[in-house]
Parts: sequence; structure tokens; C-alpha cells
Amino acid sequence: MPLIEDHPLRLALVNELHARPYPTIQGPAHVVHVAIKEPRDAANRDRARDHAHLCDLLERNGAPLPPADAGHLACALGRHHLIWESHTEFVSYLTHTPGLPGRAFDPAETEVFPADWLAAAPGRRIAAVQIRIDILPDDPDTIVPMVEDWFVHESLVCAWVLDGAAVVATDFRVDANGQMRFAIFARPDTGPGRIGRIVQRLCEMETYRAMSMLGLGRARELTARMNALEPGLSELVNGMGEGPAEETLQHLLAASAELEGLAVHHSFRFGATGAYAAIVRERVEVLRESRFQGRQKFGEFMLRRYEPAMRTVQSAEARLNAMVERASRAAELLRTRVEVARQSQNQKVLESMDRRSDLALRLQHTVEGLSVVAISYYAVSLAGYLTYPAAKAVGISKEMAVAGLTPLVILGVWLMVRRIRKGFH
Repeated sequence: MPLIEDHPLRLALVNELHARPYPTIQGPAHVVHVAIKEPRDAANRDRARDHAHLCDLLERNGAPLPPADAGHLACALGRHHLIWESHTEFVSYLTHTPGLPGRAFDPAETEVFPADWLAAAPGRRIAAVQIRIDILPDDPDTIVPMVEDWFVHESLVCAWVLDGAAVVATDFRVDANGQMRFAIFARPDTGPGRIGRIVQRLCEMETYRAMSMLGLGRARELTARMNALEPGLSELVNGMGEGPAEETLQHLLAASAELEGLAVHHSFRFGATGAYAAIVRERVEVLRESRFQGRQKFGEFMLRRYEPAMRTVQSAEARLNAMVERASRAAELLRTRVEVARQSQNQKVLESMDRRSDLALRLQHTVEGLSVVAISYYAVSLAGYLTYPAAKAVGISKEMAVAGLTPLVILGVWLMVRRIRKGFH
């Protein structure tokens, strides 16, 4: 019995589910994560440059190079373990290393990514994270002084995650070394896979938070432009019934074209912002957090600090779409008004043409009548000259002959003119 053939993409799609596994990290350990993005048109960037930049880092550490079409790589980098991923708009590098430095969040640990190598990156740093993974003491209260020393009190977030498997703390601030700090205190029985999932979710939460916040800058620029356009648009819409319709229509079409251009220019960023924000919310949700020592949780911090920014982006997008729709609707109404006016004008032109045609037809009939008379006059004269000798022979005078010929000639000329006119029609 012949086997059914697989779809050519079936294996590739299945393998995609397993292409980016969570790292397995045994505490104590420390993690350094960096995400690099092209400032403009990152989705259409030259990915060969990303690959070349990765290969430069691997060659410095004597690691094997990946194939040119690789989108994910996990390998040893000296005493570190590297995970590299290529995303739609950015690439991310994550290293995890066993053991902890003597100094918490030591800047020297970030030198796994050399400064000159980072400076040569095909893009700019959009996220940088340093994570310290330690074992949670039997008395969780003993970590409180360390957390308060490492992080700013006003924005401190500290919560149990994954149903009490670990405590995670951060302040979502960038330190003097350009890093955002996270501290993980895992229970002794928490496995490497679970710690790896916590690390992955924290890095993704920060990276996608940064990516989604790009939409806020766009929203502010767009809001300023819409504030400048809206009074003029409102004036045009309110004055649709006044002034020359053609001129108003041209102004409305120009405003509508600019708004459509703004919508096209910002559509990708706003769409990406919505997708990234959804990922951030999902990453916070899957942490399954609970309160630690009365501190605020990740969800609470995001609700107060992050969600207002995302609502600003959504509001700007909705306002732009509403202005585009209003301008388009107004232009369509005004276009209809102009079209009705043109049809009325055309109707008057047609009526005028009908009157002129009727006058021309009457004039033609008049000219035809005069033509019959003129032609008949000359025809009668000629016929008189032709018939006079015969009429004289039979005793008919010239006047009587002409009188008898006249009706016959007129009838003949009239029939001839009528026949010619029918031939033209």
C-alpha cells in the first residue's frame, strides 16, 4: 500500500516547536543577556551581518561556526554557555555561567561580550540584562537586606514565582553599567530546567517590554502631528456646505492622503507593539507570582507603569484610524456633491444643445423651402424656353405654357430635395 506524501514544510514546522528550548541552569550561576536591533527597518535587515557578528564572537572563543541560515544556536563559549536567537526585529545573546562573582552584579561579568565586539554590532542595544541566581536560604527573610541594598526601593519588585519555587527581585532600572538587574533566589530543590524557564521568561519580558515601548515614541510623534492636522480637518468638514466645492475637495483629499500616509508609516510599529505587549503580559502571567513580604508584584508594577504606555499607543492608533475614516467619509460626501453639481450642469448643457438643434432643424427646413423656390424659379425658366416652340405651334401662349409648367416643376424639385435629404439620413 503506498504511503501518503508529507507536505514539504511538515518537518520544518514540527522542528520549529523544538528549535528554541529553555536553557538548563543549575544555581548558583549568573546570566548576561543582550538584545541588538537595527534602528530602522529592522524586519528587513541584512541577516548575513548578524551571522557575521555572531561568528566573530565564536571565533574569538574558538567555538564552531553555525551554518549561514541558522536562526538559533546553543554552544559552549569557554566556561560560559551561549544561546543565540534571531528574531523578526532583533537578535539576542544569552550566556549563563556556573558560580557567582564575589561582588554582586560585577560589571566584569558582562565582559563575556567584549566592548569592541558590541560596538561593531549591526544595530544598537535595545535590552541588556544581568541576572544573579542564588540558593534561597531556609529563612527567606534573610534575603531582604540584600534585595534592598541592590535595588531602588521606590520601584522594587519582589515576588514568589512558579508557585513558590523561587523569589525574583528587580527594580526595572538601568545601572551605571547599562544593565537591568534581576536577582533569583531558587529553593534548593528547584531543578535546572525550572530555573532556566524563569531566566528565559525574565529576559523575554524585559526584551519585549523594551521593543513594545518603541511604539510609545512613535505614538507621541504621531499625536503631535494629529494635533496639528485635526483643526484644519474639522474646519474643512464643517465648511463643506460653504465655498467652492472643488477647492474644498482638493484640500480634503490632501489631508486624507497625508493621514493615509501616516497610517501606512506607523502600521507596522503599532502592530508590533500590540504583539510584543501581549507577549509581556503572557510572560508575567506564566510566572504565577505571589506576594513576598508585602512587596509589589510584577503584575502590579506593569499595571501602574507599563500598561498606561501601551494604552497611549492604542489610543494614538485608534485616533489615527478615526481621523482617516472621517477624512475619507467627508471626501466621499463632497465628491458626491461635486458629481451631482456636475450632472446638473451637464443636464443644462444638454437642454441647451437640444434647443440649438431644434433651431438648426427649423432653419434647415426654411432653407430647404427657399431652395425649392429658387430651384423651381430657374427650372421653370429653363422649361419655358424648352417648351415654348412646341406651345407656339399648337397655339398656346408663352404665359399659359409657363403657368402650366410651374406646378409640375415645383413638385419635381420638391420630390428631388426630399429624396436627397433622405439619402443623407
